[in-house]
Amino acid sequence: MSASPVLHTYLDFEKPILELEKKIAELKTMQKNGKGPQIADEIGKLEQKAKAGLIDIYNKLTPWQKTLVARHPERPHCLSFVGALIEDFTPLAGDRYFAEDEAIVAGIGKFRGRSVMVMGHEKGDDNVESRIKHNFGMAKPEGYRKAVRLMEMAERFGLPVITFVDTPGAYPGIGAEERGQAEAIARSTDCCLKLGVPIIAVVVGEGGSGGAIAIATANRILMLEHAIYSVISPEGAASIIWRDAKKKEEAATNMKITAQDLDQLGVIDVIVKEPVGGAHRDRESVIIATGNAIARALSEFDGKSAEEIRRQRHDRFLSIGR
Repeated sequence: MSASPVLHTYLDFEKPILELEKKIAELKTMQKNGKGPQIADEIGKLEQKAKAGLIDIYNKLTPWQKTLVARHPERPHCLSFVGALIEDFTPLAGDRYFAEDEAIVAGIGKFRGRSVMVMGHEKGDDNVESRIKHNFGMAKPEGYRKAVRLMEMAERFGLPVITFVDTPGAYPGIGAEERGQAEAIARSTDCCLKLGVPIIAVVVGEGGSGGAIAIATANRILMLEHAIYSVISPEGAASIIWRDAKKKEEAATNMKITAQDLDQLGVIDVIVKEPVGGAHRDRESVIIATGNAIARALSEFDGKSAEEIRRQRHDRFLSIGR
């Protein structure tokens, strides 16, 4: 007998699957209590129906539905990937100017036996306290200045840089603006371009605006299948273009924010497949797949000089849109 299904947080378009999985859970409880040994066939049929329904739904996701999946509260975040993929991880904090910013976590460790510098946006766990601590993944200037400090350290020690991108955008508060938010983002982006070590960026959830590209100006950009990457959120674009945030679905479609659209446009290099139903349904498998994709991307730069690595990165971005 298979294990009872885990009831996740369901999105609106997943409600048919919720009803099926609730019924499966009820029948399995009855079976476990010995009240319905004859219902095994019914359970099997419902499981097949739920699986087929989930496949059908996820094969036809709209860009707005993908946006909702990318924002799913149970989706693995930066620290989930770091904890599973990076051995001997040592966190490094502070920008040496103003403060520590926990919206960007960073440190050194070993990726499959190779020393690396790792950094990424962290939205926090599925509870309010953790999300407030990490400011919902919205970094302030000190977060990007910390990123610059550690990327420069990585170059001094010849460490490849791996970044995990997952932010709705840089923090837009008054204090952040007063401390030079735009300048900090620009300097972080510029630092990425100048590095003589390879940078591999992975968009694991939301890749929002300059807050994302500040640590994603990389030699190779990987993107999870249901992640999004854009200059502004669909709600923000709808408010600006139509002065109506309710047109977010139309905006999401026209902005070409999905991994599939961005792959065709040459903005990203690799799409990492997610389990049916999204990364939150099988964190372990998507983290393993992401690790394999990072390893393949890093291997492309083995033996290359610092100048070759810089040139490839420059040419990669200059070729977009041509």
